[in-house]
Amino acid sequence: MALEKKKGGVLPPDGGWGWMIVAGCFVVTVCTRAVTRCISIFFVEFQIHFARDYSGTAWIHSLVDCTTMLCAPLGSLIGNRLSCRVAVILGGFLASIGLVLSSFATSLEYLYLTLGVLTGLGFALCYTPAIAMVGVYFCERKALAYGIAMSGSGIGTFILAPVVQLLIEHYSWRGALLILGGFVSNLCVCGALLRPIILKEEEACPLPVDSECEYGVKPHSDLTGKAVDDKLEVDSKQRCLQSMQEYHFLLMPDFLVLAGSFLLLASGCSLPFVYLVPYALDVGVGHQHAAFLMSILGVIDIVGNITFGWLTDRRCLKKYRNICYMFAVGMEGLCCFFIPLLRTFVLLVPFSVLYGYFDGAYVALIPVVTSDVVGTTYLSSALGVVYFLHAVPYLVSPPIGGWLVDTTGTYTATFFLSGFAMISSSLLLFSVAVIRCCQRNQKNSLSKDPKLVSCEGKLCEVDYYTSKKKDLMIIIPATS
Repeated sequence: MALEKKKGGVLPPDGGWGWMIVAGCFVVTVCTRAVTRCISIFFVEFQIHFARDYSGTAWIHSLVDCTTMLCAPLGSLIGNRLSCRVAVILGGFLASIGLVLSSFATSLEYLYLTLGVLTGLGFALCYTPAIAMVGVYFCERKALAYGIAMSGSGIGTFILAPVVQLLIEHYSWRGALLILGGFVSNLCVCGALLRPIILKEEEACPLPVDSECEYGVKPHSDLTGKAVDDKLEVDSKQRCLQSMQEYHFLLMPDFLVLAGSFLLLASGCSLPFVYLVPYALDVGVGHQHAAFLMSILGVIDIVGNITFGWLTDRRCLKKYRNICYMFAVGMEGLCCFFIPLLRTFVLLVPFSVLYGYFDGAYVALIPVVTSDVVGTTYLSSALGVVYFLHAVPYLVSPPIGGWLVDTTGTYTATFFLSGFAMISSSLLLFSVAVIRCCQRNQKNSLSKDPKLVSCEGKLCEVDYYTSKKKDLMIIIPATS
Protein backbone atom coordinates (compact mmCIF):
# COMPACT_ATOMS: atom_id res chain seq x y z
CA MET A 1 0.00 0.00 0.00
CA ALA A 2 2.90 2.31 0.83
CA LEU A 3 4.34 1.72 -2.60
CA GLU A 4 1.23 3.13 -4.21
CA LYS A 5 1.29 6.31 -2.15
CA LYS A 6 1.15 9.54 -4.11
CA LYS A 7 2.63 12.86 -3.04
CA GLY A 8 2.13 16.41 -4.16
CA GLY A 9 4.62 17.81 -6.61
CA VAL A 10 5.05 19.56 -9.91
CA LEU A 11 6.80 18.49 -13.04
CA PRO A 12 9.44 20.78 -14.55
CA PRO A 13 7.87 22.76 -17.41
CA ASP A 14 10.09 21.13 -20.10
CA GLY A 15 9.70 24.24 -22.23
CA GLY A 16 8.39 27.79 -22.00
CA TRP A 17 10.91 30.03 -20.27
CA GLY A 18 13.09 26.94 -19.98
CA TRP A 19 14.26 27.53 -23.55
CA MET A 20 15.44 31.01 -22.52
CA ILE A 21 17.38 29.31 -19.73
CA VAL A 22 18.92 27.03 -22.37
CA ALA A 23 19.80 30.08 -24.49
CA GLY A 24 21.43 31.78 -21.50
CA CYS A 25 23.40 28.64 -20.62
CA PHE A 26 24.42 28.36 -24.29
CA VAL A 27 26.00 31.83 -24.24
CA VAL A 28 27.60 31.08 -20.86
CA THR A 29 29.37 28.03 -22.33
CA VAL A 30 30.49 30.13 -25.31
CA CYS A 31 31.97 32.80 -23.03
CA THR A 32 33.57 30.36 -20.60
CA ARG A 33 34.58 27.06 -22.18
CA ALA A 34 35.12 28.30 -25.75
CA VAL A 35 37.20 31.27 -24.60
CA THR A 36 39.23 28.94 -22.36
CA ARG A 37 39.96 26.66 -25.31
CA CYS A 38 41.06 29.59 -27.45
CA ILE A 39 43.65 30.68 -24.89
CA SER A 40 46.02 28.09 -26.36
CA ILE A 41 46.10 30.17 -29.56
CA PHE A 42 47.94 32.87 -27.58
CA PHE A 43 50.69 30.45 -26.48
CA VAL A 44 53.04 31.07 -29.39
CA GLU A 45 52.70 34.84 -28.91
CA PHE A 46 53.37 34.52 -25.19
CA GLN A 47 56.43 32.36 -25.81
CA ILE A 48 57.88 34.88 -28.21
CA HIS A 49 57.06 37.98 -26.15
CA PHE A 50 58.13 36.64 -22.75
CA ALA A 51 60.83 34.21 -24.02
CA ARG A 52 59.37 31.22 -22.15
CA ASP A 53 58.97 27.54 -23.03
CA TYR A 54 55.85 25.38 -23.53
CA SER A 55 55.54 24.30 -19.91
CA GLY A 56 55.69 27.91 -18.67
CA THR A 57 52.94 29.18 -20.95
CA ALA A 58 50.84 26.06 -20.37
CA TRP A 59 50.38 27.15 -16.75
CA ILE A 60 48.07 29.92 -17.96
CA HIS A 61 45.59 27.46 -19.47
CA SER A 62 45.99 25.22 -16.43
CA LEU A 63 45.21 28.03 -14.01
CA VAL A 64 42.11 29.11 -15.93
CA ASP A 65 40.73 25.56 -15.99
CA CYS A 66 41.84 24.78 -12.45
CA THR A 67 40.36 27.94 -10.94
CA THR A 68 37.12 27.44 -12.89
CA MET A 69 36.72 23.94 -11.52
CA LEU A 70 38.25 24.51 -8.10
CA CYS A 71 35.81 27.35 -7.35
CA ALA A 72 32.79 25.55 -8.86
CA PRO A 73 31.43 24.73 -5.37
CA LEU A 74 31.61 28.46 -4.60
CA GLY A 75 29.43 29.12 -7.64
CA SER A 76 26.97 26.48 -6.42
CA LEU A 77 26.97 28.00 -2.93
CA ILE A 78 26.23 31.51 -4.18
CA GLY A 79 23.59 30.12 -6.55
CA ASN A 80 21.90 28.18 -3.74
CA ARG A 81 22.13 30.87 -1.05
CA LEU A 82 21.42 33.95 -3.19
CA SER A 83 20.40 33.05 -6.74
CA CYS A 84 21.89 31.75 -9.95
CA ARG A 85 21.23 35.17 -11.47
CA VAL A 86 23.46 36.91 -8.91
CA ALA A 87 26.21 34.31 -9.30
CA VAL A 88 26.37 34.60 -13.10
CA ILE A 89 26.27 38.41 -13.17
CA LEU A 90 29.04 38.63 -10.56
CA GLY A 91 31.09 36.01 -12.41
CA GLY A 92 30.70 37.81 -15.73
CA PHE A 93 31.98 41.04 -14.20
CA LEU A 94 35.06 39.34 -12.69
CA ALA A 95 35.89 37.42 -15.88
CA SER A 96 35.65 40.54 -18.02
CA ILE A 97 37.89 42.53 -15.64
CA GLY A 98 40.43 39.69 -15.67
CA LEU A 99 40.72 39.64 -19.46
CA VAL A 100 40.94 43.44 -19.71
CA LEU A 101 43.71 43.56 -17.08
CA SER A 102 45.53 40.75 -18.91
CA SER A 103 45.91 42.97 -21.96
CA PHE A 104 48.29 45.14 -19.89
CA ALA A 105 50.49 42.20 -18.78
CA THR A 106 54.20 42.84 -18.33
CA SER A 107 55.19 39.31 -17.36
CA LEU A 108 53.96 35.74 -17.50
CA GLU A 109 53.40 35.81 -13.74
CA TYR A 110 51.07 38.77 -14.20
CA LEU A 111 49.04 36.66 -16.65
CA TYR A 112 48.95 33.82 -14.11
CA LEU A 113 47.11 36.12 -11.72
CA THR A 114 44.79 38.03 -14.07
CA LEU A 115 44.08 35.62 -16.91
CA GLY A 116 44.53 32.47 -14.85
CA VAL A 117 43.04 33.17 -11.43
CA LEU A 118 40.74 36.20 -11.77
CA THR A 119 39.19 35.18 -15.10
CA GLY A 120 38.94 31.57 -13.93
CA LEU A 121 37.11 32.67 -10.78
CA GLY A 122 34.61 34.61 -12.86
CA PHE A 123 34.03 31.60 -15.09
CA ALA A 124 33.51 29.40 -12.01
CA LEU A 125 30.73 31.63 -10.67
CA CYS A 126 28.95 31.49 -14.05
CA TYR A 127 29.37 27.92 -15.24
CA THR A 128 27.88 25.68 -12.56
CA PRO A 129 24.77 27.78 -11.68
CA ALA A 130 23.85 28.18 -15.36
CA ILE A 131 24.14 24.44 -16.02
CA ALA A 132 22.17 23.58 -12.87
CA MET A 133 19.29 25.86 -13.94
CA VAL A 134 18.76 23.80 -17.11
CA GLY A 135 18.26 20.68 -14.99
CA VAL A 136 15.66 22.50 -12.90
CA TYR A 137 13.55 23.48 -15.91
CA PHE A 138 13.73 20.17 -17.83
CA CYS A 139 13.02 16.52 -17.13
CA GLU A 140 11.71 14.52 -20.08
CA ARG A 141 13.86 16.48 -22.56
CA LYS A 142 16.74 17.03 -20.18
CA ALA A 143 19.47 15.44 -22.32
CA LEU A 144 18.37 17.38 -25.42
CA ALA A 145 18.25 20.64 -23.44
CA TYR A 146 21.73 20.01 -22.08
CA GLY A 147 22.95 19.05 -25.55
CA ILE A 148 21.82 22.39 -26.96
CA ALA A 149 23.12 24.37 -23.99
CA MET A 150 26.53 22.68 -23.95
CA SER A 151 26.90 23.01 -27.72
CA GLY A 152 27.85 26.62 -27.05
CA SER A 153 31.33 25.33 -26.30
CA GLY A 154 31.65 23.85 -29.78
CA ILE A 155 30.00 26.70 -31.65
CA GLY A 156 32.08 29.20 -29.72
CA THR A 157 35.29 27.33 -30.52
CA PHE A 158 34.36 27.11 -34.21
CA ILE A 159 33.74 30.85 -34.45
CA LEU A 160 36.25 32.22 -31.95
CA ALA A 161 39.34 30.22 -33.01
CA PRO A 162 39.81 31.92 -36.40
CA VAL A 163 38.47 35.24 -35.05
CA VAL A 164 41.03 35.25 -32.23
CA GLN A 165 43.80 34.45 -34.71
CA LEU A 166 42.72 37.39 -36.88
CA LEU A 167 42.50 39.67 -33.84
CA ILE A 168 46.05 38.73 -32.87
CA GLU A 169 47.30 39.44 -36.40
CA HIS A 170 45.56 42.83 -36.62
CA TYR A 171 45.66 44.12 -33.03
CA SER A 172 48.39 41.99 -31.39
CA TRP A 173 47.71 39.68 -28.47
CA ARG A 174 47.04 42.65 -26.17
CA GLY A 175 44.27 44.00 -28.36
CA ALA A 176 42.79 40.52 -28.78
CA LEU A 177 42.58 40.04 -24.99
CA LEU A 178 40.98 43.48 -24.58
CA ILE A 179 38.30 42.66 -27.16
CA LEU A 180 37.67 39.26 -25.53
CA GLY A 181 37.15 41.07 -22.24
CA GLY A 182 34.35 43.11 -23.77
CA PHE A 183 32.85 40.00 -25.35
CA VAL A 184 32.86 38.06 -22.07
CA SER A 185 30.97 40.90 -20.34
CA ASN A 186 27.88 39.51 -22.07
CA LEU A 187 27.78 36.97 -19.25
CA CYS A 188 26.09 39.65 -17.17
CA VAL A 189 23.24 39.74 -19.70
CA CYS A 190 22.96 35.95 -19.59
CA GLY A 191 22.65 36.08 -15.82
CA ALA A 192 19.61 38.32 -16.12
CA LEU A 193 17.84 35.56 -18.10
CA LEU A 194 18.16 33.00 -15.29
CA ARG A 195 14.76 33.54 -13.71
CA PRO A 196 14.16 31.22 -10.74
CA ILE A 197 11.44 28.64 -11.30
CA ILE A 198 8.23 29.32 -9.37
CA LEU A 199 6.26 26.28 -8.22
CA LYS A 200 2.65 27.09 -7.39
CA GLU A 201 0.33 24.89 -5.41
CA GLU A 202 -2.35 24.98 -8.11
CA GLU A 203 0.17 23.46 -10.52
CA ALA A 204 0.70 20.47 -8.25
CA CYS A 205 -0.22 17.05 -9.51
CA PRO A 206 -0.12 13.59 -7.90
CA LEU A 207 3.18 11.92 -8.63
CA PRO A 208 4.26 8.35 -7.89
CA VAL A 209 6.92 7.88 -5.24
CA ASP A 210 9.37 6.53 -7.85
CA SER A 211 8.90 9.51 -10.17
CA GLU A 212 12.19 10.53 -11.75
CA CYS A 213 11.82 14.27 -11.49
CA GLU A 214 9.60 16.36 -9.33
CA TYR A 215 9.76 19.07 -6.72
CA GLY A 216 7.84 18.81 -3.50
CA VAL A 217 5.47 21.65 -2.67
CA LYS A 218 3.94 22.57 0.61
CA PRO A 219 0.23 23.19 0.38
CA HIS A 220 -1.06 26.39 1.91
CA SER A 221 -3.30 26.02 4.89
CA ASP A 222 -4.98 28.33 7.34
CA LEU A 223 -3.21 27.60 10.61
CA THR A 224 -3.49 29.69 13.75
CA GLY A 225 -2.22 29.69 17.30
CA LYS A 226 -0.29 26.66 18.44
CA ALA A 227 -0.60 25.02 15.04
CA VAL A 228 1.32 27.93 13.51
CA ASP A 229 4.04 27.68 16.16
CA ASP A 230 4.34 23.92 15.61
CA LYS A 231 4.50 24.43 11.87
CA LEU A 232 7.25 27.06 12.22
CA GLU A 233 9.22 24.75 14.49
CA VAL A 234 8.89 21.89 12.01
CA ASP A 235 9.92 24.18 9.16
CA SER A 236 12.97 25.34 11.12
CA LYS A 237 14.06 21.77 11.78
CA GLN A 238 13.36 20.89 8.17
CA ARG A 239 15.60 23.71 6.89
CA CYS A 240 18.36 22.66 9.29
CA LEU A 241 18.10 19.05 8.15
CA GLN A 242 18.06 20.12 4.52
CA SER A 243 21.25 22.10 5.05
CA MET A 244 22.90 19.06 6.64
CA GLN A 245 21.72 16.83 3.80
CA GLU A 246 22.94 19.16 1.03
CA TYR A 247 26.08 17.10 0.44
CA HIS A 248 24.68 13.76 1.56
CA PHE A 249 25.19 12.42 -1.97
CA LEU A 250 28.94 12.26 -1.27
CA LEU A 251 28.27 9.02 0.62
CA MET A 252 26.55 7.37 -2.34
CA PRO A 253 28.69 4.56 -3.85
CA ASP A 254 27.43 5.36 -7.36
CA PHE A 255 28.59 8.96 -7.03
CA LEU A 256 31.99 7.94 -5.64
CA VAL A 257 32.64 5.69 -8.64
CA LEU A 258 31.50 8.45 -10.99
CA ALA A 259 33.83 10.88 -9.20
CA GLY A 260 36.80 8.57 -9.73
CA SER A 261 35.95 8.35 -13.40
CA PHE A 262 35.76 12.14 -13.66
CA LEU A 263 39.23 12.47 -12.11
CA LEU A 264 40.75 10.23 -14.78
CA LEU A 265 38.78 11.95 -17.52
CA ALA A 266 39.92 15.42 -16.44
CA SER A 267 43.54 14.25 -16.48
CA GLY A 268 43.43 13.70 -20.22
CA CYS A 269 40.60 15.61 -21.86
CA SER A 270 42.22 19.06 -21.85
CA LEU A 271 45.57 18.07 -23.42
CA PRO A 272 44.42 17.84 -27.06
CA PHE A 273 42.76 21.25 -26.83
CA VAL A 274 45.97 22.75 -25.45
CA TYR A 275 48.43 21.08 -27.81
CA LEU A 276 46.56 20.46 -31.06
CA VAL A 277 47.46 23.85 -32.54
CA PRO A 278 51.13 23.75 -31.39
CA TYR A 279 51.41 20.16 -32.69
CA ALA A 280 50.00 21.17 -36.06
CA LEU A 281 52.46 24.05 -36.30
CA ASP A 282 55.30 21.70 -35.32
CA VAL A 283 54.57 19.30 -38.21
CA GLY A 284 54.47 22.14 -40.74
CA VAL A 285 50.80 23.15 -40.87
CA GLY A 286 50.23 26.88 -41.43
CA HIS A 287 48.88 29.20 -38.73
CA GLN A 288 45.45 29.64 -40.33
CA HIS A 289 45.09 25.92 -41.05
CA ALA A 290 46.15 25.07 -37.49
CA ALA A 291 43.53 27.44 -36.09
CA PHE A 292 40.99 25.98 -38.52
CA LEU A 293 41.56 22.55 -36.96
CA MET A 294 40.21 23.98 -33.71
CA SER A 295 37.24 25.35 -35.63
CA ILE A 296 36.52 21.93 -37.13
CA LEU A 297 36.79 20.37 -33.70
CA GLY A 298 34.38 22.96 -32.37
CA VAL A 299 31.68 22.60 -35.02
CA ILE A 300 31.72 18.79 -34.79
CA ASP A 301 31.54 19.19 -31.03
CA ILE A 302 28.14 20.78 -31.64
CA VAL A 303 26.94 17.73 -33.57
CA GLY A 304 28.03 15.48 -30.71
CA ASN A 305 26.26 17.65 -28.14
CA ILE A 306 22.92 17.70 -29.89
CA THR A 307 22.80 14.22 -31.46
CA PHE A 308 23.85 12.41 -28.27
CA GLY A 309 21.49 14.56 -26.26
CA TRP A 310 18.61 13.73 -28.59
CA LEU A 311 19.48 10.01 -28.79
CA THR A 312 19.79 9.49 -25.04
CA ASP A 313 16.38 11.11 -24.53
CA ARG A 314 14.79 8.34 -26.58
CA ARG A 315 12.81 5.87 -24.51
CA CYS A 316 14.92 2.93 -25.67
CA LEU A 317 18.24 4.56 -24.66
CA LYS A 318 17.29 6.68 -21.65
CA LYS A 319 18.13 3.95 -19.15
CA TYR A 320 21.47 3.29 -20.91
CA ARG A 321 22.81 6.82 -20.65
CA ASN A 322 25.83 5.65 -18.65
CA ILE A 323 26.77 3.16 -21.41
CA CYS A 324 26.57 5.96 -23.97
CA TYR A 325 28.79 8.07 -21.73
CA MET A 326 31.38 5.26 -21.40
CA PHE A 327 31.42 4.71 -25.15
CA ALA A 328 31.95 8.41 -25.91
CA VAL A 329 34.82 8.79 -23.41
CA GLY A 330 36.50 5.57 -24.56
CA MET A 331 36.35 6.50 -28.24
CA GLU A 332 37.72 9.96 -27.53
CA GLY A 333 40.69 8.40 -25.75
CA LEU A 334 41.25 5.97 -28.61
CA CYS A 335 41.54 8.85 -31.09
CA CYS A 336 44.58 10.20 -29.26
CA PHE A 337 46.59 7.04 -29.90
CA PHE A 338 46.59 7.71 -33.65
CA ILE A 339 48.23 11.14 -33.39
CA PRO A 340 51.78 9.95 -34.36
CA LEU A 341 50.41 8.89 -37.77
CA LEU A 342 48.82 12.28 -38.47
CA ARG A 343 51.43 14.73 -39.73
CA THR A 344 49.57 16.74 -42.38
CA PHE A 345 46.55 19.01 -42.34
CA VAL A 346 44.53 16.51 -44.40
CA LEU A 347 45.19 13.75 -41.86
CA LEU A 348 44.60 15.96 -38.85
CA VAL A 349 41.11 16.88 -40.06
CA PRO A 350 39.66 13.38 -39.33
CA PHE A 351 41.21 13.55 -35.86
CA SER A 352 39.49 16.89 -35.20
CA VAL A 353 36.19 15.46 -36.48
CA LEU A 354 36.22 12.30 -34.37
CA TYR A 355 37.69 13.86 -31.24
CA GLY A 356 35.30 16.80 -31.45
CA TYR A 357 32.26 14.57 -31.91
CA PHE A 358 32.92 12.32 -28.93
CA ASP A 359 34.00 15.27 -26.80
CA GLY A 360 30.66 16.95 -27.46
CA ALA A 361 28.87 13.69 -26.71
CA TYR A 362 30.32 13.11 -23.27
CA VAL A 363 30.27 16.79 -22.23
CA ALA A 364 26.51 16.91 -22.83
CA LEU A 365 26.04 13.76 -20.76
CA ILE A 366 28.08 14.80 -17.68
CA PRO A 367 25.26 16.82 -16.03
CA VAL A 368 22.67 14.27 -17.22
CA VAL A 369 24.51 11.28 -15.73
CA THR A 370 25.19 13.26 -12.55
CA SER A 371 21.50 14.12 -12.29
CA ASP A 372 20.59 10.46 -12.77
CA VAL A 373 22.84 9.54 -9.85
CA VAL A 374 22.03 12.25 -7.27
CA GLY A 375 18.67 13.56 -8.46
CA THR A 376 17.55 17.08 -9.33
CA THR A 377 17.39 18.14 -5.68
CA TYR A 378 21.16 17.96 -5.27
CA LEU A 379 22.16 18.69 -8.86
CA SER A 380 23.62 22.14 -8.26
CA SER A 381 25.76 21.01 -5.33
CA ALA A 382 26.76 17.81 -7.11
CA LEU A 383 27.85 19.68 -10.24
CA GLY A 384 29.95 21.94 -8.03
CA VAL A 385 31.72 18.87 -6.62
CA VAL A 386 32.02 17.25 -10.07
CA TYR A 387 33.72 20.28 -11.58
CA PHE A 388 35.80 20.73 -8.42
CA LEU A 389 37.21 17.25 -9.10
CA HIS A 390 38.43 18.52 -12.48
CA ALA A 391 40.52 21.24 -10.84
CA VAL A 392 43.77 19.47 -9.92
CA PRO A 393 43.98 17.40 -13.14
CA TYR A 394 43.30 20.54 -15.18
CA LEU A 395 46.06 22.31 -13.24
CA VAL A 396 48.81 19.71 -13.59
CA SER A 397 48.10 17.90 -16.86
CA PRO A 398 48.98 20.71 -19.35
CA PRO A 399 52.32 21.47 -17.64
CA ILE A 400 53.07 17.76 -17.52
CA GLY A 401 52.22 17.59 -21.22
CA GLY A 402 54.51 20.57 -21.85
CA TRP A 403 57.29 18.91 -19.84
CA LEU A 404 56.91 15.76 -21.96
CA VAL A 405 57.18 17.89 -25.11
CA ASP A 406 60.30 19.65 -23.83
CA THR A 407 61.87 16.36 -22.70
CA THR A 408 61.07 14.12 -25.67
CA GLY A 409 61.03 16.77 -28.39
CA THR A 410 57.72 15.42 -29.75
CA TYR A 411 54.03 15.55 -28.84
CA THR A 412 53.51 11.78 -29.02
CA ALA A 413 53.89 11.09 -25.29
CA THR A 414 51.52 13.96 -24.43
CA PHE A 415 48.72 12.63 -26.64
CA PHE A 416 49.34 9.07 -25.42
CA LEU A 417 48.95 10.28 -21.83
CA SER A 418 45.64 11.89 -22.78
CA GLY A 419 44.32 8.75 -24.47
CA PHE A 420 45.36 6.45 -21.63
CA ALA A 421 43.66 8.64 -18.99
CA MET A 422 40.34 8.80 -20.88
CA ILE A 423 40.24 5.08 -21.69
CA SER A 424 40.98 4.32 -18.01
CA SER A 425 38.05 6.56 -17.04
CA SER A 426 35.71 4.61 -19.28
CA LEU A 427 37.04 1.23 -18.16
CA LEU A 428 36.54 2.13 -14.48
CA LEU A 429 32.81 2.68 -14.98
CA PHE A 430 32.54 -0.37 -17.22
CA SER A 431 34.30 -2.63 -14.70
CA VAL A 432 32.10 -1.50 -11.82
CA ALA A 433 29.00 -1.97 -13.96
CA VAL A 434 30.03 -5.52 -14.90
CA ILE A 435 30.79 -6.42 -11.27
CA ARG A 436 27.45 -5.02 -10.14
CA CYS A 437 25.60 -6.91 -12.86
CA CYS A 438 27.31 -10.18 -11.87
CA GLN A 439 26.38 -9.59 -8.25
CA ARG A 440 22.76 -9.02 -9.21
CA ASN A 441 22.65 -12.14 -11.35
CA GLN A 442 24.15 -14.18 -8.52
CA LYS A 443 21.68 -12.76 -6.02
CA ASN A 444 18.75 -13.46 -8.33
CA SER A 445 19.89 -17.02 -8.97
CA LEU A 446 20.25 -17.71 -5.25
CA SER A 447 16.87 -16.29 -4.38
CA LYS A 448 15.14 -18.32 -7.11
CA ASP A 449 12.27 -15.88 -6.97
CA PRO A 450 10.44 -15.74 -10.32
CA LYS A 451 9.35 -12.19 -9.56
CA LEU A 452 12.96 -10.97 -9.62
CA VAL A 453 14.03 -9.77 -13.03
CA SER A 454 17.46 -10.81 -14.30
CA CYS A 455 20.01 -8.18 -15.26
CA GLU A 456 20.76 -10.02 -18.47
CA GLY A 457 20.61 -7.60 -21.33
CA LYS A 458 20.74 -4.67 -18.87
CA LEU A 459 24.47 -4.51 -18.23
CA CYS A 460 24.67 -1.13 -16.60
CA GLU A 461 21.15 -0.33 -15.45
CA VAL A 462 21.45 1.09 -11.95
CA ASP A 463 18.67 2.04 -9.58
CA TYR A 464 19.74 5.66 -9.37
CA TYR A 465 16.64 6.94 -7.71
CA THR A 466 16.36 4.89 -4.52
CA SER A 467 18.84 6.92 -2.50
CA LYS A 468 17.52 10.17 -3.90
CA LYS A 469 13.97 9.40 -2.85
CA LYS A 470 15.07 8.44 0.62
CA ASP A 471 16.66 11.85 0.94
CA LEU A 472 13.53 13.52 -0.37
CA MET A 473 11.35 11.62 2.06
CA ILE A 474 13.47 13.06 4.88
CA ILE A 475 13.47 16.59 3.51
CA ILE A 476 9.85 16.70 2.36
CA PRO A 477 7.65 15.01 4.97
CA ALA A 478 4.41 13.49 3.70
CA THR A 479 1.35 15.59 4.25
CA SER A 480 -2.02 14.23 5.21
